[in-house]
Amino acid sequence: MHGGRDVANDASTVFDLVILGGGSGGYAAALRAAQLGLDVALIEKDKLGGTCLHRGCIPTKALLHAGEVADQSRESAEFGVKTSFEGIDMAGVHKYKDGVISGLYKGLQGLVASRKVTYVEGSGYLSSPTSVEVNGQRYEGRHILLATGSVPKTLPGLTIDNDRVISSDDALVMDRVPKSAIILGGGVIGVEFASAWKSFGADVTVIEGLKHLVPVEDENSSKLLERAFRKRGIKFNLGTFFDKAEYTNDGVKVTLADGKEYEAEVLLVAIGRGPVSQNLGYEEAGVAMDRGFVTVDEYCRTSVPTISAVGDLIPTLQLAHVGFAEGIMVAERLAGLNPVPVDYAGVPRVTYCNPEVASVGLTEEQAKERYGADKVVTLKYNLAGNGKSKILKTSGEVKLVQERDGAVVGVHMVGDRMGEQVAEAQLIYNWEALPAEVAQLIHAHPTQTEALGEAHLALAGKPLHSHD
Repeated sequence: MHGGRDVANDASTVFDLVILGGGSGGYAAALRAAQLGLDVALIEKDKLGGTCLHRGCIPTKALLHAGEVADQSRESAEFGVKTSFEGIDMAGVHKYKDGVISGLYKGLQGLVASRKVTYVEGSGYLSSPTSVEVNGQRYEGRHILLATGSVPKTLPGLTIDNDRVISSDDALVMDRVPKSAIILGGGVIGVEFASAWKSFGADVTVIEGLKHLVPVEDENSSKLLERAFRKRGIKFNLGTFFDKAEYTNDGVKVTLADGKEYEAEVLLVAIGRGPVSQNLGYEEAGVAMDRGFVTVDEYCRTSVPTISAVGDLIPTLQLAHVGFAEGIMVAERLAGLNPVPVDYAGVPRVTYCNPEVASVGLTEEQAKERYGADKVVTLKYNLAGNGKSKILKTSGEVKLVQERDGAVVGVHMVGDRMGEQVAEAQLIYNWEALPAEVAQLIHAHPTQTEALGEAHLALAGKPLHSHD
């Protein structure tokens, strides 16, 4: 335990803030609160850093990068470079991935220790509106922050057995590349694993009950991704829901609601993540819940005045950077500052499959609902006209959504490295930029950022090149 005091023998110890959960939301709140002079206890049952660092964003992106390297070595002849692809060494891939995680993990542990946060390892539960109990010890707090995160969800009658029916947690530690895989769910997690496994040489089929892959994105982005996946040989079935899964002699058979059947070596269940909120004393303390999520207002306050909640535990976007922002907002509110609530539409969203899908702001459909169909203007700029994208041999589009004669309210991009372009897009959306204002900015040549610049030039009525 850090923090230099023996809590057990000091019953008078009341922390300013006791945080249950050391993932993105919890540790961000701990670091910011400590920086602002609050006395903080942070409780984590597993490893500091939570899902994002150990079982989510960081390991999946490492796998995707290894997949990209594999594809580049296969396709290098297109660039006049002779290499031969000899296969995937999963032990080597895991060594690389775990090296990335462990470097970040050590850094995070050092940070928490240096901020004088009392760090407690163990499973905690809410024992009252102002206390958390861990390993038989009570930690009293003037305020409690619940940040217990999420775990992979499954469907009724479908048991994740960590053998042939697996979750993303299992997929991240598999010691082999499956010869074939069915992925249930075409959202972020599903398409990222589909992309990585395809790069590693697996035969992949994605099953998505809704009518598009990445269904929460702008429909144009979904269609571009579907086209790219077809070209890559990633199969998918859209618009029909899952019915059942059963073991075969050497794998799994999945049956859909229309009777269609698929067989593969493994079934990855990637239908989303559910909140960790059961048997932790939340209801008993009077915390209002909905479908397992803790209900909060725009400042992340729960129905109990001494308790806040952040991250995947509340029904906001399940993104590490959102939990992070919510944790910082709660810390600042408790320290007496006056933080602004998170504008969830203004949060950048990136799916790191190949090609990448990145967006910020409203989809065309959402903009039409908000402003009226006749008040929305859209523009698509094809990456075929972008020099750097040509050099990289990537294809895709930048799509802008504008309130007629007003600001750009949505930016939607598909193509290699588009996740790196979303930073400028988020400034455009969050600063309510007019197309003419962005058009005045000079973008470096040749870069992919020029695609954003040229899209805005076109939207401002002064296209340098023609666009569709």
